[in-house]
Amino acid sequence: MTKPPAKPASKVGREAAKFLSAHPDLVHLDTIFADLSGVVRGKRYPIAQLEKIMTDGLAFPGSVFLLDTMGHSHDPAGLGFSDGDPDRSAKAIPGTLKPAPWSEPPSGQVMVTLTRGDGAPHEFEPRNVLAAQVARLAELGLKPVVAFELEFYLIDPQRVETGAPRPPLSPVTGERESGTQVYGMVEVDAYAGLLDEITRACAAQDVETGAITAEYAPGQFEINLQHVDDPMRAADQCVMFKRAVKGVARRHGYQVTFMPKPYLDAAGSGLHLHVSLLDRRGRNVFDGGPEVASPILTQAIAGVLDILPESMAILAPNVNSFRRYLPDIFVPIRRCWGYENRSVALRVPLGPGSARRIEHRVAGADANPYLALATALAGIHHGIAGQLEAPPPTEGNAGYAYDDALPFRPRRALECMAQSRVLAEYFGPAYVEAYVACKLAELDTFENEISPKEYAWYLQAE
Repeated sequence: MTKPPAKPASKVGREAAKFLSAHPDLVHLDTIFADLSGVVRGKRYPIAQLEKIMTDGLAFPGSVFLLDTMGHSHDPAGLGFSDGDPDRSAKAIPGTLKPAPWSEPPSGQVMVTLTRGDGAPHEFEPRNVLAAQVARLAELGLKPVVAFELEFYLIDPQRVETGAPRPPLSPVTGERESGTQVYGMVEVDAYAGLLDEITRACAAQDVETGAITAEYAPGQFEINLQHVDDPMRAADQCVMFKRAVKGVARRHGYQVTFMPKPYLDAAGSGLHLHVSLLDRRGRNVFDGGPEVASPILTQAIAGVLDILPESMAILAPNVNSFRRYLPDIFVPIRRCWGYENRSVALRVPLGPGSARRIEHRVAGADANPYLALATALAGIHHGIAGQLEAPPPTEGNAGYAYDDALPFRPRRALECMAQSRVLAEYFGPAYVEAYVACKLAELDTFENEISPKEYAWYLQAE
């Protein structure tokens, strides 16, 4: 009896076989994704199951994308307990199967995306929310080019008695870091071993990094990611980058936090988005030639500014996020834009027209990369499709006072999102409802605790 010919290996099957051949020492495989709060979750498998996972997939409950920051399910919009918490199919994302050089024992990781029973993308997965915005721009013949900039703090794993963080001990002097030396090369040199290992770990995952900068506070750094002409891949790489930074820091005896404001008296950490748009010929449509800004660029700016109040609950997703917004510290607190101006919400860097772009400076480092980028692209599409008109560019200091149109308190931001007129149309009413419900439940839990200051102030009040 003739044996039937072997079925050709699928693309992901071939990727798995090639990966195993290149990394024979791996013990585990982590299947990961970023949830609504940007927390990386997943499952760990023996590496022997890699090929099966890559070809057949696996399963996760669909509600896993609607957990709060602490991993609690609040049954938002009846999703979780009320619907029986059904599973969704999870498939590996091609190109994300990579080694995790910081892990011990040696491990690999692959990102996964969920689908419903009918094969449609799981509508509550942030990655799929972003994919919908990319598709809308594609219908206009436009392709975003994206780069993320992320600030973070190195902190001592040992907290003070109150649980607050403290700066790390310098690997050179052994003394606790203090003071601010923005762009200081002494600080970069002191942590060169750690920073170099981060860039090598990123390179192993095909995440290309750029400039490394010492920022405005002790232990604070920024590492830029390179521009990528695939916004989905750019956001995937941002998630991989954050995990790599944390993993490498642990190996060096430090902890990394992307908390926007770990110290009240020091600079906050932001997530800056650089976005340009290419047409079908590969031309940057933001390039205005002698005029610097093209009409499409100003329309895009107008759209992003228009939906900024609705977007704040995503760009500042946690209570601590809002502590970052203060006057006169180069954090945007007004809906405005300008050329080469770091005090505005949307900065347009000067330089070659082919590189003309919007730098979206509002989001904190704790923002979900998929959702933060999705709000930017939704605003860009909204402005272009509606041919909206931007206000004149701002000159001088835009950070002198708060904009009354922007919600700078968590509950108010969630109320603005719940009443959104544009974002609900782009993200879908069901997603907006579920997001708001999840974050409101988290906020209620956070506020349902008496702080030490509350006792100090009010126990003796007459």
